[in-house]
Amino acid sequence: MSADELLESSATTMGDDRIRAFLTEQGVGTLALPDGDIPYLVPMSFGYDGESALYFAFLLFGSESRKETLSERAESAAFLAYDARSPHEWRSVSLRGRIEAIDEDEEGGWAALREAMENAWHPDLFSAAEPMRGVRGYRFRIDEWTGIRQGGPSE
Repeated sequence: MSADELLESSATTMGDDRIRAFLTEQGVGTLALPDGDIPYLVPMSFGYDGESALYFAFLLFGSESRKETLSERAESAAFLAYDARSPHEWRSVSLRGRIEAIDEDEEGGWAALREAMENAWHPDLFSAAEPMRGVRGYRFRIDEWTGIRQGGPSE
Protein backbone atom coordinates (compact mmCIF):
# COMPACT_ATOMS: atom_id res chain seq x y z
CA MET A 1 0.00 0.00 0.00
CA SER A 2 1.48 3.36 -1.01
CA ALA A 3 1.48 6.39 1.31
CA ASP A 4 -1.29 7.96 -0.80
CA GLU A 5 -3.42 4.81 -0.55
CA LEU A 6 -2.77 4.70 3.19
CA LEU A 7 -3.94 8.29 3.62
CA GLU A 8 -7.07 7.54 1.57
CA SER A 9 -7.93 4.90 4.16
CA SER A 10 -8.87 5.97 7.68
CA ALA A 11 -5.34 7.25 8.39
CA THR A 12 -4.87 11.02 8.48
CA THR A 13 -1.95 13.40 8.45
CA MET A 14 -0.90 15.05 11.69
CA GLY A 15 -0.64 18.83 11.90
CA ASP A 16 2.42 20.60 13.32
CA ASP A 17 0.93 21.00 16.81
CA ARG A 18 0.02 17.32 16.99
CA ILE A 19 3.52 16.34 15.80
CA ARG A 20 5.08 18.55 18.48
CA ALA A 21 2.86 16.99 21.16
CA PHE A 22 3.68 13.48 19.93
CA LEU A 23 7.45 14.09 20.00
CA THR A 24 7.15 15.56 23.49
CA GLU A 25 5.28 12.44 24.70
CA GLN A 26 7.65 9.94 23.10
CA GLY A 27 11.11 9.10 24.30
CA VAL A 28 12.37 6.41 21.95
CA GLY A 29 12.62 5.93 18.20
CA THR A 30 14.96 4.82 15.43
CA LEU A 31 17.85 6.90 14.09
CA ALA A 32 18.87 6.19 10.47
CA LEU A 33 22.42 7.20 9.52
CA PRO A 34 23.84 6.99 6.00
CA ASP A 35 26.22 4.06 5.52
CA GLY A 36 26.76 3.28 1.87
CA ASP A 37 23.77 1.71 0.14
CA ILE A 38 22.05 0.60 3.35
CA PRO A 39 21.33 3.00 6.21
CA TYR A 40 22.53 2.08 9.69
CA LEU A 41 19.50 1.91 12.01
CA VAL A 42 19.86 2.49 15.74
CA PRO A 43 17.15 2.42 18.41
CA MET A 44 17.64 5.65 20.37
CA SER A 45 16.27 7.39 23.41
CA PHE A 46 15.61 11.02 22.58
CA GLY A 47 14.45 14.28 24.00
CA TYR A 48 12.60 16.99 22.08
CA ASP A 49 13.08 20.70 22.69
CA GLY A 50 9.49 21.52 21.72
CA GLU A 51 10.56 23.47 18.64
CA SER A 52 13.14 22.30 16.13
CA ALA A 53 15.55 19.72 17.55
CA LEU A 54 15.87 16.27 19.06
CA TYR A 55 18.66 15.47 21.49
CA PHE A 56 20.53 12.20 22.00
CA ALA A 57 23.12 11.07 24.53
CA PHE A 58 25.39 8.42 23.04
CA LEU A 59 26.86 6.14 25.69
CA LEU A 60 30.20 5.09 24.25
CA PHE A 61 31.64 1.64 24.90
CA GLY A 62 34.86 0.12 23.63
CA SER A 63 37.40 1.89 21.47
CA GLU A 64 35.06 2.63 18.54
CA SER A 65 31.39 3.41 18.06
CA ARG A 66 29.77 2.93 14.66
CA LYS A 67 26.95 5.38 15.44
CA GLU A 68 29.49 7.98 16.61
CA THR A 69 31.60 7.56 13.46
CA LEU A 70 28.61 7.65 11.11
CA SER A 71 27.05 10.63 12.94
CA GLU A 72 30.28 12.60 12.66
CA ARG A 73 30.44 12.21 8.89
CA ALA A 74 26.70 12.37 8.08
CA GLU A 75 25.46 15.39 6.16
CA SER A 76 21.87 14.34 6.86
CA ALA A 77 19.99 11.72 8.82
CA ALA A 78 16.46 10.48 9.43
CA PHE A 79 14.53 9.60 12.57
CA LEU A 80 11.30 7.68 13.13
CA ALA A 81 9.16 7.75 16.25
CA TYR A 82 5.97 5.71 16.45
CA ASP A 83 3.39 4.43 18.87
CA ALA A 84 1.23 1.43 17.93
CA ARG A 85 -1.46 0.91 20.56
CA SER A 86 -3.58 -1.40 18.41
CA PRO A 87 -4.13 -2.20 14.71
CA HIS A 88 -6.71 0.59 14.71
CA GLU A 89 -4.86 3.21 16.78
CA TRP A 90 -1.32 4.22 15.94
CA ARG A 91 0.84 7.28 15.26
CA SER A 92 4.06 7.71 13.32
CA VAL A 93 6.35 10.71 12.79
CA SER A 94 9.19 10.68 10.28
CA LEU A 95 11.89 13.36 10.50
CA ARG A 96 14.72 14.43 8.23
CA GLY A 97 17.51 16.66 9.38
CA ARG A 98 21.13 17.17 10.33
CA ILE A 99 22.90 15.56 13.26
CA GLU A 100 25.74 17.34 15.03
CA ALA A 101 27.83 16.70 18.11
CA ILE A 102 27.35 19.11 20.98
CA ASP A 103 30.73 20.60 21.81
CA GLU A 104 31.49 20.41 25.52
CA ASP A 105 32.35 24.13 25.41
CA GLU A 106 29.12 25.09 23.60
CA GLU A 107 27.22 27.55 25.75
CA GLY A 108 23.84 26.09 26.70
CA GLY A 109 24.34 22.92 24.62
CA TRP A 110 24.50 20.40 27.46
CA ALA A 111 21.85 22.27 29.46
CA ALA A 112 19.49 22.07 26.47
CA LEU A 113 20.26 18.36 26.09
CA ARG A 114 19.58 17.64 29.79
CA GLU A 115 16.32 19.58 29.71
CA ALA A 116 15.10 17.93 26.50
CA MET A 117 16.09 14.44 27.70
CA GLU A 118 13.75 14.60 30.71
CA ASN A 119 11.07 12.75 28.72
CA ALA A 120 13.48 10.26 27.11
CA TRP A 121 13.09 6.54 27.72
CA HIS A 122 16.25 5.01 29.16
CA PRO A 123 16.95 1.27 29.21
CA ASP A 124 18.68 0.07 32.38
CA LEU A 125 20.86 -2.33 30.36
CA PHE A 126 23.53 0.31 29.77
CA SER A 127 23.83 1.53 33.35
CA ALA A 128 25.83 -1.56 34.32
CA ALA A 129 27.80 -2.04 31.09
CA GLU A 130 31.58 -1.84 31.24
CA PRO A 131 33.85 -0.34 30.15
CA MET A 132 32.14 2.89 29.14
CA ARG A 133 34.51 5.46 27.69
CA GLY A 134 32.15 8.38 27.93
CA VAL A 135 28.95 10.14 26.93
CA ARG A 136 28.63 12.32 23.86
CA GLY A 137 25.71 14.66 23.25
CA TYR A 138 24.13 15.13 19.82
CA ARG A 139 21.53 17.49 18.41
CA PHE A 140 19.32 16.49 15.48
CA ARG A 141 18.17 19.69 13.78
CA ILE A 142 14.82 18.99 12.17
CA ASP A 143 14.52 20.18 8.56
CA GLU A 144 11.22 18.49 7.75
CA TRP A 145 8.67 16.22 9.36
CA THR A 146 5.65 14.17 8.42
CA GLY A 147 3.17 12.59 10.77
CA ILE A 148 0.32 10.18 10.14
CA ARG A 149 -2.11 8.57 12.52
CA GLN A 150 -5.13 6.34 12.69
CA GLY A 151 -7.68 6.35 15.49
CA GLY A 152 -7.46 8.22 18.78
CA PRO A 153 -8.96 11.63 19.51
CA SER A 154 -9.57 13.93 16.54
CA GLU A 155 -7.74 17.24 16.23
